[in-house]
Amino acid sequence: MRVFLRLARYALYLALSGILLGCLAIGIAYWLISPRLPSVETLRDVRLQVPLRVYTADDKLIATFGETRRIPVSIDKVPEKVKNAFLAAEDARFYEHPGFDVQGIFRAVWHLVRTAGDKGPGGSTITQQVARNFFLSPEQTYTRKISELFLALRIEEALSKDEILALYLNKIFLGHRAYGVAAAAEFYYGKTLDQLELGECAMLASLPKFPSTGNPLFNRKRAEERRNYVLARMYENKFISEADMKAAMAQPDMAYAHEPPIEAEAPYLAEMVRVEALERLGNDALTDGYSIKTTIDSRMQEAANQAVRNALLEYDKRHGYRGAEAHVELKPDATPEDYAQVLSAFRPVAGLMPALVTEAGKEHAQLYLSDGQAVVLNKTAVEWARPYQSENSRGATPKTVEAVLKAGDVVRVARGDEENWTLSQLPSAQAALVSLDPEDGAIRALVGGFSFGRSKFNRATQSARQPGSSFKPFLYAAAFEHGFTPSSILNDAPLVFPDPSRPDGIWAPSNDDDKFEGPMRLREALVKSVNLISVRLLDAIGVRYAREFITRFGLPLEAMPENLSMSLGTASVAPLTMARGYAVLANGGMLVDPYLIASIRDRDGKEVFVAQPGRACRNCPERLLDDARLAREAAPAVSNPAVSTTAPATPAGGSPRFSPIRSANAASLPEPAQPLSEPGKPRLAPRTLDVRTAHLVTSLMRDVIRRGTGRAAMDLKRNDLAGKTGTTNEHRDAWFSGFNDQMVTSVWVGFDDFTSLGRGEFGAKAALPIWIDYMRVALDGKPETPFVPPPGISTARIDPQTGYLASSDDPGSILEIFKSEDIERLSAPPPEDQADESHQGEAYDIF
Repeated sequence: MRVFLRLARYALYLALSGILLGCLAIGIAYWLISPRLPSVETLRDVRLQVPLRVYTADDKLIATFGETRRIPVSIDKVPEKVKNAFLAAEDARFYEHPGFDVQGIFRAVWHLVRTAGDKGPGGSTITQQVARNFFLSPEQTYTRKISELFLALRIEEALSKDEILALYLNKIFLGHRAYGVAAAAEFYYGKTLDQLELGECAMLASLPKFPSTGNPLFNRKRAEERRNYVLARMYENKFISEADMKAAMAQPDMAYAHEPPIEAEAPYLAEMVRVEALERLGNDALTDGYSIKTTIDSRMQEAANQAVRNALLEYDKRHGYRGAEAHVELKPDATPEDYAQVLSAFRPVAGLMPALVTEAGKEHAQLYLSDGQAVVLNKTAVEWARPYQSENSRGATPKTVEAVLKAGDVVRVARGDEENWTLSQLPSAQAALVSLDPEDGAIRALVGGFSFGRSKFNRATQSARQPGSSFKPFLYAAAFEHGFTPSSILNDAPLVFPDPSRPDGIWAPSNDDDKFEGPMRLREALVKSVNLISVRLLDAIGVRYAREFITRFGLPLEAMPENLSMSLGTASVAPLTMARGYAVLANGGMLVDPYLIASIRDRDGKEVFVAQPGRACRNCPERLLDDARLAREAAPAVSNPAVSTTAPATPAGGSPRFSPIRSANAASLPEPAQPLSEPGKPRLAPRTLDVRTAHLVTSLMRDVIRRGTGRAAMDLKRNDLAGKTGTTNEHRDAWFSGFNDQMVTSVWVGFDDFTSLGRGEFGAKAALPIWIDYMRVALDGKPETPFVPPPGISTARIDPQTGYLASSDDPGSILEIFKSEDIERLSAPPPEDQADESHQGEAYDIF
């Protein structure tokens, strides 16, 4: 008995010593580790990474940017069944322990021993996992585990249990870049948390252990086994009934990848927003939960997408079938699985589905689509597919289906109007469209190419293409400021200039049809897009003056050549630049800055940026006062006695050259926009063009649509449209830019490598149909605006042969509009050497 008591005493001493040594070890460890532990107070204001979201002006999602999927959610918005599923799987005694769970640790050890190493209940509490996820690395070391324990105790002291659970549920990684339960619910099931069923809650709760290899998309069987384990743990902890557990276990899991629901397709613009967001907000732009509202109208953007794609597909059909996208040799016993394997390397592009030809005969062909469908193409579906030979020629119309398709061909098909399928192909040509509001430059629609997935190059903003004749309105504006009028007559006749850079030493510009019509009024010259008139016009006003003047439309000086070829549109511009330039004409002379970000909100919904664009504001009191100020400042220059007001002189050869009738600063650069205005007052865009000049040029461009190269636009049945076609040498570029006072749209079509579009592919044929299809939707419901002349514009009758004023009783006279000061100048009779110019027998001048 005495020996037993002695042993018991020694055992007690040993236990007390062990406890003391343990406490001492813990104290020493805390003393050593504590100074290196981070402050848990930062968890009170933790900034979880949340992706950047981009929306249209009407709140449709355009894009999400960021490496992680995360939707932060407050704990009161997390349903009880979701919380209980995670508690059952990870830490059933979470609301009872102080940060670490002795029972949980022993249970985990016992499970490891009993199952020979199988992972079951974890030893770490949710609080410990929060400590590890926010502050520590995942390395398996004793130091990390001790640090984790101490941090967990600190976290429990600093935060409530609900606050800790909220951090955990928002931070935890659940596979496929989904962080947090809300993002995982959206990705795996396409649901919000309150829409989840019990089995789905248990599936999400099963993911923290094996997020990459145990998720239902990677290994569904293993994931369902883990889900059933979580359901059993929920039953053991009395979170659910046995009946609920069995019902949930019997349900098959229906998880699949749900990407963010893109509601408006504008990938080129989304990339522009991403770049600008990084410039404005810094490196945290893509991870700090910002929400950006753009100026894009989702309805207009969809119309732009469809217009561009339809026109490029039509262009491709006009020029023939280039053959299969790929070809494989099919085995005689090939199965649908083999077909799917072949098509796995191809993706749908803009509605064009990849398809494998499995059989081909004279009357029809069998095709297997990448989505598993089997479709049949008949002769009608392939009759357009005449073989492509060059941009100017095609082969004969195919008489059988097998003349076009062979077994093993990988082709593209498109769904027709009546649910039937037709043969198609990915276009080789490209196009771009920019549409903006001339009032303030807000971009309403933007398309940078046929498919962003195939080419990230944004042709709407990054290209530098020659605008051809669509550049002429800028030149005509410069001429009207220089003293020319719509009734001024120039000679459409051959021209030759010395040019040492050419093999023959001369430059001889010509018209598109190589024909000449002799003397012609400027209005008719623009309507018919006569090149030689533009060359003479630029020669008359001077290249230097014209280049400097045209910068008023937002074109950079260096983009314009320093020679007469500029008159034919040899500048280098992007469609966005052209749309901005045309906006000056549409809004009455103000240069607006195109913009696409309307506002930015942070993760809490607070606005951190609101656009304050300069506005045209033609009828605002502030604009009227500003115009009056500019008129007063310009008055001394106009009254300068050195400024000529005489009738135009006529050089030898009969082509009139005009004196520089303009103010002294007519070719100066535009004034900078006003600084931010007082609250409630608009910020005015700078006036860079006389409103009367804008009216005159617009009047000519309205005739281009009514009876000129753009007359196809009359299909819109509107009388408030103005525009201009453009085509460059060898049909490398096709343009149409047009507007009314509510919308400016510029369209370009061409090849990235500058090859020819082919004979006959003028702007009116290749680009104008895109403009028409888009504007039909963009202007739908918008009332027509009458074309009201501004003050200082007068109407008079002229002799169409001479361009001079005619009497009201002259039966051959026509009406024309002028700046008021030009009426008096034109009322003088023409000089004698011009009197019979219209009757000259020879109309061919060589310069």
